[in-house]
Amino acid sequence: MVLVIHHLQCSQSERIPWVREELGIDYELKLYQRAPLFAPPEYKALHPMGAAPVIQDGNLTLAESCAVIEYICHKYGNGSLFLDPTHAAYADFLYWWHWADGSFQPAALRIKSGRVEKSNEDDVMARFANERFKKAIGALEKRLGDNKWLAGTEFTAADVMVVFTLTTLRYFIPYSLKEYGNVLKYLQRIGAREAYQKAMSKSDPTMEPVLGPESPKDPKM
Repeated sequence: MVLVIHHLQCSQSERIPWVREELGIDYELKLYQRAPLFAPPEYKALHPMGAAPVIQDGNLTLAESCAVIEYICHKYGNGSLFLDPTHAAYADFLYWWHWADGSFQPAALRIKSGRVEKSNEDDVMARFANERFKKAIGALEKRLGDNKWLAGTEFTAADVMVVFTLTTLRYFIPYSLKEYGNVLKYLQRIGAREAYQKAMSKSDPTMEPVLGPESPKDPKM
């Protein structure tokens, strides 16, 4: 039975077809459009959380990006895109794999579509959110100054996890990357990957990938 990927278009579930393309594994892709902003009822019905991504593998229904990616890579990819504990860069991989959703994406979500930068400087929470995001993107910029990929020389699942926050999320939360040259070079390397190109053309054929310094001119929110 072929694994089924339920993809909510223009969402973080884009990571899952990308992983499958990197692994060269067959899959069935079911597309769902936002209605108009959030997931439609039929997508929410797939899993109790009602959020993307969701996959079905036989009788199994699984959600959460990290869980889905780890499941696919180990069950179908013999551990591809993950580093073994004996690998010299294992700790680096582990850190950035968890950092992507544990630190970076929450920091980006807190900037609230750019409104934080325009908020009163006396607003403690606004300043905290803005500083937190700048610290996170600054850490990424520094890491990519000396490394081709987050774990070093090897492309891994950590890279798959971080890209959504740098790209498609900017349709909802606009922010500029013009000050982060290393990040922009990294996104060009991502955009040149055949698996990424295939996955995006299949999952979001009408959406322009956000690989440049500025956010899209037609934000979703």
